[in-house]
Amino acid sequence: MTLQVPQYRIEHLGTASRAKPRRRQSRHAAEAWRGDATHEEDSVDLQLGGKKALVTGGTKGIGGAVVDLLAAEGARVAFCARDADEVKAKEEASGAVGRVLDVADAEALASWVREEGESGGIDIVVTNVSAMAHGSDEKNWRAAFDVDLMHTVRTVDAATPYLLASAQASEGGASVVAVSSTAGREIHFPDGAYGVMKAAVQHYVGGVARHLAAQGVRANVVSPGTIYAPGGIWAGIEEHDPALFTAGLGMNPRGRMGRPEEVAYVVAMLASPLGSWISGTNLLTDGAASRGVQF
Repeated sequence: MTLQVPQYRIEHLGTASRAKPRRRQSRHAAEAWRGDATHEEDSVDLQLGGKKALVTGGTKGIGGAVVDLLAAEGARVAFCARDADEVKAKEEASGAVGRVLDVADAEALASWVREEGESGGIDIVVTNVSAMAHGSDEKNWRAAFDVDLMHTVRTVDAATPYLLASAQASEGGASVVAVSSTAGREIHFPDGAYGVMKAAVQHYVGGVARHLAAQGVRANVVSPGTIYAPGGIWAGIEEHDPALFTAGLGMNPRGRMGRPEEVAYVVAMLASPLGSWISGTNLLTDGAASRGVQF
């Protein structure tokens, strides 16, 4: 299904007129977070205990769930985000160490990565931030380039010396995981800059995997489909544009959108030393929503 989305629907969720509360919204929100219960009897040790992990955009949504899971698995987690209050709240909730910064600020980002590398090394890098720049005007292209693509490049560049040191100490233990999107693989409603830059992230990380393979550093991409999180983009669309939300929901053959913690598990699995022979892959995490065959 190809959806044509007027520009305002994505960019002006905060100023759109508030729709009347609908029962479907609360039902979907509840369903999206059902299954939070852990099953300790079925747990597998991902061997992440003591590993040092960096996560960009780690206060909410997928990034927040990644921080929570890595910390729960015993990793030493450092994360960054722009909102100081959200950073503080995530620190208190997870035990991870946060930094307030904008990943579009190249020097601030590189400085944070280097500081973390010098204070305990870096074993895992998770690049998660997106500008969510939908549309074809030049402002969106620039935002998507600076944030989605170049923040990934800059983070990996700054972390590479520490990842190489980690790889020498533990086979399969040095890992880069970039969060992309199925929009980088298929043409659908997030038009213009968003999908193009997500595809660029996939290509870049594939190159990192190839170039650093001999030195023992792995690099992979996770491409989620539609993910529903409280306060996230789909929650906003659900409130302000129910027709678009229904169309987005209809793209999922399982009848619901994904949960951030479902994507976080995939990130943790790829980051784990247990995945030591997995590198250079783009792992779709979309509940079979994508129609294409990935060769």
